[in-house]
Amino acid sequence: MLVGVILCICAQASLSDHLKVTSLTAKQLNEGFVTGEFTSEQVVASFLNRIEKYESTYNAFISINPDALEDARAMDQRRKSGELLGPLSSIPVIIKETADVAGLPSTAGWENWNVGSGGIQLIPQIDAPVVARLREAGAIIIGKGNVPAFSGSATNANSSWAGPTYNAIDRRLIPGASSTGVATAVAADFVVLGLAEETGGSIQNPAAAQSLVGIKPTFGLVPTAGMVPLCGSTRDVAGVHAKTVEDAAMMLDVIAGYTANDPKTILAVGHVPKSGYTEQLDKSAIKGKRIGLYGPGWSGRGLTAETESLYDRAISELESLGAVVIEDPFSGSDFAEEFAPKQLGYGSDCLNSYAYDFDQYLRRAGAFSNVDSVHSLIKMNDADPFVDGTPMTRMLKILYADQAAKTTPVDPFTAEGRQVIKRIMDAIKIPEKVVHNVESPDMANDIRNREAHLAVFNQVMDKYRLDALIFPQMFKSLPSLNSGDPYPVIATPQINIAGLPGITVPAGRYKGGSPFSLIFIGRAWSEADLLTMAFAYEQATGLRIMPVLSIEGNN
Repeated sequence: MLVGVILCICAQASLSDHLKVTSLTAKQLNEGFVTGEFTSEQVVASFLNRIEKYESTYNAFISINPDALEDARAMDQRRKSGELLGPLSSIPVIIKETADVAGLPSTAGWENWNVGSGGIQLIPQIDAPVVARLREAGAIIIGKGNVPAFSGSATNANSSWAGPTYNAIDRRLIPGASSTGVATAVAADFVVLGLAEETGGSIQNPAAAQSLVGIKPTFGLVPTAGMVPLCGSTRDVAGVHAKTVEDAAMMLDVIAGYTANDPKTILAVGHVPKSGYTEQLDKSAIKGKRIGLYGPGWSGRGLTAETESLYDRAISELESLGAVVIEDPFSGSDFAEEFAPKQLGYGSDCLNSYAYDFDQYLRRAGAFSNVDSVHSLIKMNDADPFVDGTPMTRMLKILYADQAAKTTPVDPFTAEGRQVIKRIMDAIKIPEKVVHNVESPDMANDIRNREAHLAVFNQVMDKYRLDALIFPQMFKSLPSLNSGDPYPVIATPQINIAGLPGITVPAGRYKGGSPFSLIFIGRAWSEADLLTMAFAYEQATGLRIMPVLSIEGNN
């Protein structure tokens, strides 16, 4: 049905096949619109034609905006009339399925919320605030990106009612976490920019897995109201997937900052640069910067020999750009012993607010016409996501499994560890009072964890006068899509619990073809500094992998 919609849309466009704009950056497209080299309608039609050709192979979209071409034509008329347009005017964008887009279904990837699978239909009446900001900036929403059911995977989208999404670099590899549809669409040049979301790796993992720039912002910098939550009260962040750091900064300029529609963004007041993020980009930004390097003091997990080799090359590149590197600054800090993810989840105390956050999402004024609370969902047959066996209750089980495993650390990267996890999960029964607890939750443990993480993190940053940490984003190459192995991430859950920002940047590839990326980590609200350092590294190295797409899975 999705391909049929695309065919219908493309049939309406008058576009010569030789127009090739899908590989251009947002900046390049903006220049072309100004000079009249092409129109918004031509650009959007070109992207839709590419989607028509390749989408069935990669399954990046869960829905397509049927008004995309009409929106583009309207933008052309506004431009022709001399109207001053926004910074992302006519730029094709994909939105993660978890964000409300007025008029497009919100399914959270769960078949019981997909009318085509016999479930209910939830159509938002208003955009999520961050989506509204993109529209106001002139972006053309092409569609929504596929997700695993309720974003319940840090590795892939295999549990989605729409089927799995595939990695644009190599279909055989995991695509990475719940923003995978967004990453695949951006990497495959189906769109220019993507709105992603992270609780525990879902921006950084797919960005790194598909050789993209990803911005996981400080908690509270970007509004997440109107987005299906996991840990909405303390961890969820909305961010960016892009092909270049400059494009990513342009999008962050649009979506960052306070809105009365999301009270937690009051935290961002005073922390958004007045000149914006894009204006501060500087190719010489790494010169003189003090950079902390990855080591056992961070997590205690070693790197594979090939990862070490790729990281050593990256360190040499940083030093050639003038960086002063500090080996394993967390050594002796007890950070790895106290905070490294030795349990099952990603510091799952945040899930205490799961039902509460979800109820708040449903109660958001004007969001849905037929559902306004968890209790109204309970009354609808098979629509309650909190009954035993659903993806949501599996997430809640992670909380209880974490608690059960406190005295016996479990390593999910081993086959034995995964068997232990399964046994623990199978034995857990979530109490009814927890499943439907929509009252104000007790988040004391999660707050204590954040305070403890931040105390050590800031102490180390102060001690060594560090401007940033620059780590490999993964400790080994990506596993295959159906291997069952988790994503080999390095900076989750530490920066998620602490609410800290991280910028992923392509940094090469493994011999087997898997992308290799770096993650630039800094103090809270340091996005501007991280972006300009990431920009300097990107401009000096140019290591993004350009995918070669296939049809019907033939790589």
